[in-house]
Amino acid sequence: MLNVSEYFDGKVKSIGFDSASSGRASVGVMAAGEYTFGTGQPEEMTVVSGSLNVLLPGETEWKHYGPGEIFNVPGHSEFHLQVAEASSYLCRYLKD
Repeated sequence: MLNVSEYFDGKVKSIGFDSASSGRASVGVMAAGEYTFGTGQPEEMTVVSGSLNVLLPGETEWKHYGPGEIFNVPGHSEFHLQVAEASSYLCRYLKD
């Protein structure tokens, strides 16, 4: 039921789960740093605490997202994150 994942030498950790009402999702925490993630399917990311600077595919300007703010990442793409302080997120995996 729960899938634990670790990335970037343990600086990003997430717990994935399936929900009957909202589908597949993961919650996680990122330590301060810079990260690049690839997606297999579209994702909806919600910042829970802290903040993220995000460079989405096809964009040239970084955008800042704080608690409660949401951004979407296309499937089969790559996005970049700058994390100034430990931050948490909810990722919902959307259907193509």
